[in-house]
Amino acid sequence: MDDDEYRKLLESAKEQLPEEIAKHERFEVPEPDVMFEGKNTIVRNFLDIAESMNRDPAHLIAFLLRELGTPGGIEGRRAVFRSKIPVSSISERINEYIHTYLLCSECGSPDTRLVRDGRILILECEACGAKRPVHVKKVSSSSAREPTLLPGNVYSMTIEDIGGRGDGVARIGKYIVYVPGTTKGSQVRVKITNIRGTIAYGVVVME
Repeated sequence: MDDDEYRKLLESAKEQLPEEIAKHERFEVPEPDVMFEGKNTIVRNFLDIAESMNRDPAHLIAFLLRELGTPGGIEGRRAVFRSKIPVSSISERINEYIHTYLLCSECGSPDTRLVRDGRILILECEACGAKRPVHVKKVSSSSAREPTLLPGNVYSMTIEDIGGRGDGVARIGKYIVYVPGTTKGSQVRVKITNIRGTIAYGVVVME
């Protein structure tokens, strides 16, 4: 069989696919178009992303804000996060949303809808008819919303101790933060200047 015959057979097979499968083949979510303005992270095509998934933008933004641990909201067709968020983190959370709230676990189709049965959120597939409860990952209270410190961002913290070199020591989640020129017990706003693993360094920001 030559290449031309193979292509003709392939096209013929695609034409005979059910409409739901054909639509699934064409399903594509735009990559987030991210820009930074000062300390804000902006997804310029946020509504395009929500519309491609046929999901309520308010539901998607609420998920992203919770998972990224940042304030923000929708402004026009854009999503604005009030801190600097790596593009990779935004993409990862969008993919997590797709697998949790969009794709059918039986046939993989994106042609689904969310319905609520009492307190349970159900994902119903319009392609194969499968139904499943939406399982949202539970976060233990000890690790709930542990912040991810980012260089350049400002955080409020309490100096809990003084290190061997005289720097103040604070703790935020898994991080130990060293802040020169501070005293034990003081509450300060600190700009993170450098991070090495779970050790961070910062300077006091004057109001």
